[in-house]
Amino acid sequence: MSLKQRINDDVKQAMRAGDKPRLKILRMITAAIKQREVDERIELDDAQVLAVVEKMIKQRRESAEQYRAGDRPELAEVEEAEIAILRDYLPEPLSDEELARVIDEAIAEADATSMADMGKVMGLIKGRVQGRADMGQVSAQVRGRLAGQG
Repeated sequence: MSLKQRINDDVKQAMRAGDKPRLKILRMITAAIKQREVDERIELDDAQVLAVVEKMIKQRRESAEQYRAGDRPELAEVEEAEIAILRDYLPEPLSDEELARVIDEAIAEADATSMADMGKVMGLIKGRVQGRADMGQVSAQVRGRLAGQG
């Protein structure tokens, strides 16, 4: 079953169960997917749906940080609850060891020797870890390894 179909099935399930918080976020996901499909005149595949979900998580994470900085913990908790629902649609996260192996392989494959090769390495990594690792943390680790090499 495709990720998009799974989300649509979960919308129906949430409606039957009367789970309003979950239904709200699931409808936001479907709206974001449909908006992108209309804008780009395409049918999204699982990787593209995953990118939509990741973007929504990133937005909510940033909002939660802003709410905490503005002394509004109750609003931050709402954002974090939405993140928990969104995470259900991401694949199993990579362990630190698995992520380190993927980074090492990408650096070797790109024959990277300095920070100038950062974009090439990140391009290789992105497809391999999409939805399974925080790209901000991945970027920091790659930057650290490349800075140490060159």
